[in-house]
Amino acid sequence: MQPSATTRATSAVALAQSMAPELVALRRDLHRHPELGLHLPRTQQAVLAALDGLDLEITLGQGLSSVVAVLRGRGASEPGTDRPVVLLRGDMDGLPVTEATGLDFASQEPGRMHACGHDLHTAGLVGAARILHELRDDLAGDVVLMFQPGEEGPGGAEPMLREGLLDAAGRRVDAAYAVHVYAAERPRGVWFGRPGPQMAAADEVVITVQGRGGHGSQPQYALDPVPVACELVLALQTMVTRRFDAFDPVVVTVGRIASGTVNNVIPDTAEIQATLRTFSVEHRERAHAEIRRVAEHVAAAHGLTSTVDIGGGYPVTVNDADEFALAQRAVVDLFGEERWSDMANPEAGAEDMAFVLEEVPGAYLNIGACVVDDHTTAEDNHSPRALYDDSVVPDIAALLAELALRRTAAGARTR
Repeated sequence: MQPSATTRATSAVALAQSMAPELVALRRDLHRHPELGLHLPRTQQAVLAALDGLDLEITLGQGLSSVVAVLRGRGASEPGTDRPVVLLRGDMDGLPVTEATGLDFASQEPGRMHACGHDLHTAGLVGAARILHELRDDLAGDVVLMFQPGEEGPGGAEPMLREGLLDAAGRRVDAAYAVHVYAAERPRGVWFGRPGPQMAAADEVVITVQGRGGHGSQPQYALDPVPVACELVLALQTMVTRRFDAFDPVVVTVGRIASGTVNNVIPDTAEIQATLRTFSVEHRERAHAEIRRVAEHVAAAHGLTSTVDIGGGYPVTVNDADEFALAQRAVVDLFGEERWSDMANPEAGAEDMAFVLEEVPGAYLNIGACVVDDHTTAEDNHSPRALYDDSVVPDIAALLAELALRRTAAGARTR
């Protein structure tokens, strides 16, 4: 007889709480030694040590310090059908931030900090692996554990996908889930998310206006790119408000304008650097085209030319409606209605998990990890003073494990 979802949920929570001291110790060890980017050798070894003794099929990344572990369930699945496969993700990298928290387990690496809480994500995924190993007789499928570097850049999900992440279990992943902690904005222990777009696509835009330099006292003999660049900055803002529906937002923020060397020399070029945030595939593609059109024609109106380079950033993070509903139900069953909060609008931040959710349906949830009672006064993610409450680590472990149990019980998707 299969255990009920409620019994299983209770087991997941109880197991997570029993593991809490070890998971918190792992989180604090990772916090002391943050690593950046795609190459995290110490973090990778810490994860492998934490998984030691579990019956897992482990593959290490070839071009990055990733860990992919496959856990085979032993529960019964529907005869004559493919056994379902679920992916659980935890990102592992830190940020180039000098920590100023004063914690007794603060970063010992100068200029590096786990300022975004990825140390909690990693420890939570280790906990999920241990829980699922204990409950593998109830697991009616297989689980791919994705320990990912480079979420903060240059992007670890894409190379992991290229290295075969989604087929690591021998069959294509059916659904994928991830969790992110917040140091502020929401009360401690409160989960939140939304179906559909959850986070924005983010692209880096570089526009170079090409003119012809000359003496500052005789601009009529030059083609000055500086006023054209200034006009272009304003034209981009007008483009956003006049070419796009306000209910599917587009944000263009110019963060840098650079040109010239001294006050009396007209330079040959001026460069604009901006970030573009969009919330749908359609508006992302259209915004790329509109930026190019505006840059070309504003420059041409003054007899100059321009080039536009739009770097391929992270796509929109989109929660599948069915997978999100399953995840929300799991939160409520495990922790109670009072610990769920609907997210009214998507965030303008971007997330590397979006690449995975482009390939397979899934859900990305957030949880408040604020250490103070008034979350509105807390330092936000990426701050050198950001603090995260350790109590959410076993909660993350329990939820990820429960999502795998429920989703494998639901069966594989029809291809």
